[in-house]
Amino acid sequence: MHKGLNLAPTNKSVGNFVLTNVPYILNQNLQKISMTHFGIICPAATGHLNPMTTLGYELQKRGHQVTVIGILDAQPKAISAGLGFRAIGESKFQPGWTAQRDLQQGKLSGLAALKYTLGWLKDLAVIFFQEAPSVIKQERIEALLVDQASPEGGTIADFLDIPFVSICSALVLNKDVNIPPFFSNWQYSPFFWARLRNQAIYNLLDYIGEPIRNVITEYRWEWKLPKHYNYNENYSQLAQISQQPPEFEFPRQNLPDCFHFTGPFSNPASREATFFPFEKLTGQPLIYTSMGTLQNGLSEVFQKIASACKALDAQLVISLGNSTNLESLPKLPGNPLVVRYAP
Repeated sequence: MHKGLNLAPTNKSVGNFVLTNVPYILNQNLQKISMTHFGIICPAATGHLNPMTTLGYELQKRGHQVTVIGILDAQPKAISAGLGFRAIGESKFQPGWTAQRDLQQGKLSGLAALKYTLGWLKDLAVIFFQEAPSVIKQERIEALLVDQASPEGGTIADFLDIPFVSICSALVLNKDVNIPPFFSNWQYSPFFWARLRNQAIYNLLDYIGEPIRNVITEYRWEWKLPKHYNYNENYSQLAQISQQPPEFEFPRQNLPDCFHFTGPFSNPASREATFFPFEKLTGQPLIYTSMGTLQNGLSEVFQKIASACKALDAQLVISLGNSTNLESLPKLPGNPLVVRYAP
């Protein structure tokens, strides 16, 4: 199997943010030289690329080389962070594919949205399996940072016999029947009935996610790798790192010893400049709301949020992303400040 890693936690101040316990990852066999070449595998979505390129930026500042591997829509953020970039899937995933995907995704909710997401994640997994191994060899990449939402990355690392670390850019995806699924709005409960409820919806998730699981199983068989019997086996056994604070998570008892909560990965220096009308701020306390990269096309959700904030002595700022036309959004209660992105 792959060579070991030397994991030394750091506490690196970045602007107004602190990256705590982010491993300074080095292949033990490469310690005699000062630089390791890291590859990044993640979906071409703002909420995944921003934290992943921040980690890449920090590693590069420490003397390492970092290359983002992805479809062409991921290239601008890689370049903004000063990272290398290698494109895959150029014939199938033309520039603008992500915007079209987000437009469709933003109109969906619930299980329909989840099923749609798993569908395009499967399509991306196939192209990564087909093209990423040769790119990684050509670039002489020695270790991978793999987003949890790209479960194919671990199998690619196993096939190439290189180490990888799993990064939780979104909520923690580790399956645990004691914890409500990440896409539900259920409260945590320690009682037996809650465990049965959780298990039932996890079974549904397994059914919907079967196409991705089948693709991974197919390539592990073709590449003569041990079969994965549990979805958590897709994640690194060296380090799993989440950018959410531990206080935002339910009381998990079954995370592996290599799991670390660190707080947000954010550095304005590694991102594209964002226009914002600062002159429209009133000086009141700010309430910021965003439904993320994908689920931001449901105007009724923003209507409810604006109604809830209307009577408060605060200014509401709503960030929509690219999938909703600002002009098409109906007038919201309290006249909040609505933008595509906020710094």
